[in-house]
Amino acid sequence: MAAKKDDGTDPEQGIWSRRSFLSMAGWGAVLSSLGIGTLAWGRMMYPRVLFEEQMAYKVGFPNEYAPNKVSDKWIKAYRFWLIRTPDRFIALSAVCTHLGCTPRYLATEDKFKCPCHGSGFRGLQSGVAGLNFEGPAPRPLERFKITLAEDGQIFIDKSVVFRQDKGEWDEPGASLSYIA
Repeated sequence: MAAKKDDGTDPEQGIWSRRSFLSMAGWGAVLSSLGIGTLAWGRMMYPRVLFEEQMAYKVGFPNEYAPNKVSDKWIKAYRFWLIRTPDRFIALSAVCTHLGCTPRYLATEDKFKCPCHGSGFRGLQSGVAGLNFEGPAPRPLERFKITLAEDGQIFIDKSVVFRQDKGEWDEPGASLSYIA
């Protein structure tokens, strides 16, 4: 029988011996686990940072919005409508109270209609924009706090919500009185 070489192969068979193979596989597993552990430790040292959405915005001056109009300028960016009646502004949430879809304002029918499940909310001319009247929505749309900033621009704060079912639509900040 021929002697085994130092590299772990058997000269007669030309392959690795079982002991050599298992030894190399063991060292490979140990080194792999050390490498994965090192990578995990390094990842832990640099945690993910979650950036929260900004909740307050200046949306322009009052004279930029026509009376008796629903502005959908802020739907894509901030998900709210800015409604101007003859004497006030309202920041109405564009999140359906049923399942959170984004309703559309249908000017011809003067209503906000949710495309997901058909909830309908009263429009501008009804005097109670956002009030639910059809479909599965359990309550009216929410309003956001609206005030005038020091520089005269309209300031919307989405962190303060006014709900009609709690009687909050008449509270200060639920709408902005303004006559040009």
